[in-house]
Amino acid sequence: MMIFQRLTLLALLVMATLTQVWADDSRLQRILEDGVLRVGTTGDWDPMSLRNPATNDYQGFDIDLAKSLAEDLGVKLELIPADWKTLVNGVVADKYDMSTSASINMKRAKVAGYSQPYFSVGTVPLVKRSDLEKFTGWDSINNSSVKVAVTLGTVFEQEAKDYFPDATLKSVEAPARGFQELLSGRAQVALTSNLEASKLVAKYQNLVVLPVAPRKAKPLAILLPQDDQVWINYVNHWITFRKAQGFFSELEQRWMP
Repeated sequence: MMIFQRLTLLALLVMATLTQVWADDSRLQRILEDGVLRVGTTGDWDPMSLRNPATNDYQGFDIDLAKSLAEDLGVKLELIPADWKTLVNGVVADKYDMSTSASINMKRAKVAGYSQPYFSVGTVPLVKRSDLEKFTGWDSINNSSVKVAVTLGTVFEQEAKDYFPDATLKSVEAPARGFQELLSGRAQVALTSNLEASKLVAKYQNLVVLPVAPRKAKPLAILLPQDDQVWINYVNHWITFRKAQGFFSELEQRWMP
């Protein structure tokens, strides 16, 4: 019994030591020491993150989230421009400490960590109002005469390949966006989230969402370094705390009327 107790005590001491090492090596500790929270953001997803090209200022749901997190950490916020195809790589390569929201998928989860989700979106097809009668549902898009536009590096690119193998896929690279191909007449359909689609149809009167049920519900979360559980835990605790305070409900009212 005495030997067992000593081994148990030894194991607890080892775990305590490792926990302290992990905490010392965490980005959380570095953020607090440097006084800066680095956040990668694309600036092209209304209403989550939108950059004003005239001023380079960012605004949106996720920008307010990042500002509040930095404030609670007691550090400055540094927003770092990113694009969708390299958003994960930016976290992995330590270009920034976290991203603004990205949809959770298992391909990204192989190399990056996620916070707990705090919002959810689905995929919808956008078409021109004048073309609305040409499409009767999801299956009618899967036609060799139809060009489907998506933004390179987004989850919608892979979904378009899965849903419409017979259609022509047009992947455009940021800062260009898939919906711009639709506006210009270079595509007949653009895939995006129902959240962004609601903003686009309000802004462009000639665009409409095809009246179909959204596909593939996607929870949104923050991309984080996979090997830093201390930092992941902190962000998760912060999200839980802020949810209880009604902060996320306030953001929805502000940015998603």
